[in-house]
Amino acid sequence: MNHRTGAIAAALMMTVATSALAGARVPAAGAALARVNGVTVPKAMADLLVSEQVAQGAQDNEELRARVRDHLVRREVLVQAARKAGTDKVPAVKQRIAYASDELLANAYLERWVEQNPVSDAAARAEYDRVVGQGAPNEYLSRHILVDSEEQARDIIARIKAGTPFAELATQSNDPGSKERGGELGWARPGSFVPEFDAALQKLEKGHFTEEPVKTAYGYHVIQLDDVRTAEAPKFEDVKERIMQSMQQAVVQKHIESLMGKAKVQ
Repeated sequence: MNHRTGAIAAALMMTVATSALAGARVPAAGAALARVNGVTVPKAMADLLVSEQVAQGAQDNEELRARVRDHLVRREVLVQAARKAGTDKVPAVKQRIAYASDELLANAYLERWVEQNPVSDAAARAEYDRVVGQGAPNEYLSRHILVDSEEQARDIIARIKAGTPFAELATQSNDPGSKERGGELGWARPGSFVPEFDAALQKLEKGHFTEEPVKTAYGYHVIQLDDVRTAEAPKFEDVKERIMQSMQQAVVQKHIESLMGKAKVQ
């Protein structure tokens, strides 16, 4: 079984768990995909599964539809065997089916609610303008030397004060990613480094270095700030999708909290 067939199988197993074993069978409506021991496998089910696979990047072709048909037929054979064996009457199985069915229903409700309450382009633009209006954060161009002990860090600080170039001493650093570049870390915004490093970096003036070792979980750092600039805000179109997703998640959470607030939970 290749990975695409496996994906279809996984989707179909969820269908088995949530519908085929749950309660009495509802008579099929519409065109039939196949009949198994007189039971109709509806074409609409195949269409649904195909559309889900296409949404995930699969090609809607005869090969895909043949695999979907094969899996649905196999599923129906298994479901009939399960009913004949009384598996649908086992308490633990019934509970799992009920839970999975309700979970799908709740998720489907939220999906429909989101479709009916979308975040508009105007709202996303307003949020973008609000964030940009707060001012873009600074970016820092820094370099560091990482050593194992405080004594080593203090020795390096003393040698920098005595006139030894920072980049020359950086060859002693335990950070292999920066030592060959004179300790340079590139441009970064606050939050890019561990909190202790970030705090020390933001206190420095351009061209200065830390005169006390900065201890982090990685060891002891000597940090130098080479330059500071205001970060350029990204274009709205580049972040629009991310903003809308974040806003939609917040709206959904607020809706859930509203429903929870109205519910009588004992």
